[in-house]
Amino acid sequence: MTAPRHHGHRGFRNNYPHEHHDAVRLFRWLPKFLTQPWVRPNLPMQVPQLSLFEGGADALTWIGHASFLVQWGGKRVLTDPVFGDRASPLGFAGPQRLTPLPLRIEELPAPDLALISHNHYDHLDESSVRQLAQRFPQLQFVVPLGLKAWFARRGIDRVIELDWWQSAEIAGLRVHAVPAQHFSGRGVHDRNRTLWCGYIVESQGRKLYFAGDTGYSADFADIGHRFAPVDLALLPIGAYAPRWFMQAMHIEPLEAVKIHQDIGSRQSVAMHWGTFRLTEEPLDEPPQRLRSALAEAGIAESDFWVLEHGETRRLR
Repeated sequence: MTAPRHHGHRGFRNNYPHEHHDAVRLFRWLPKFLTQPWVRPNLPMQVPQLSLFEGGADALTWIGHASFLVQWGGKRVLTDPVFGDRASPLGFAGPQRLTPLPLRIEELPAPDLALISHNHYDHLDESSVRQLAQRFPQLQFVVPLGLKAWFARRGIDRVIELDWWQSAEIAGLRVHAVPAQHFSGRGVHDRNRTLWCGYIVESQGRKLYFAGDTGYSADFADIGHRFAPVDLALLPIGAYAPRWFMQAMHIEPLEAVKIHQDIGSRQSVAMHWGTFRLTEEPLDEPPQRLRSALAEAGIAESDFWVLEHGETRRLR
């Protein structure tokens, strides 16, 4: 396996060969996507039950998209915290939050750790991280290689930067950065200048896996070889259509089930669906396809939860 390397003007690269996800394909696809008729589903929501976090019990709340509040080993972890109304550099355009935000920053119990998987706007929201850093001065951010400087330019200095397979002891947890198959960039000229990753968070022998944003690759067998079994996995199931364009960078539900198996997940939770319209599939389709994929694999639906926005569950 090749470790990530910086290749001059080409930036970082993925571990394994895949179809390119480039500007040519983007401009071939984008006009159809922007003009395609679609129906906004009425997705159910719940009021977060933060009382389930009392006493230090392992629990989680789905805030939406890739954002969770997870209590793990008595510490509170945020994943890709996006609390804004749009996943966009513009306040008036770009993918808009289609399900109301169920939990505001001012309602959060003080988090200990915030994991950032990469710098795309639906995973790294500048306003959100600024507000979090201001409201919770002891909050520790963990970011992939090259992204610490972005935070420093915004006056946020409690940041630890990790390469793939590097780890650090943070807030009483052992945090490992692990590979994902994706790319990075927030503008026209910075593609792949910073790394992308997932994370394993260990506490007292229990392992939490946050996949971030990814296509399917042999990376997951590698992660499973090092860390299986995993006690809790947060896995994307949406933003997958059309496959000729999205397959390299975003998994579909069938591949999410494969990752569940690759890493020996005891309990998985679906994410990256139903919050922002990023691709062509109907917003409520991913859970339906996940149910079919689980049945095909002979896996109980209780082993791969699909939460409602705002739903809180205590972990077993």
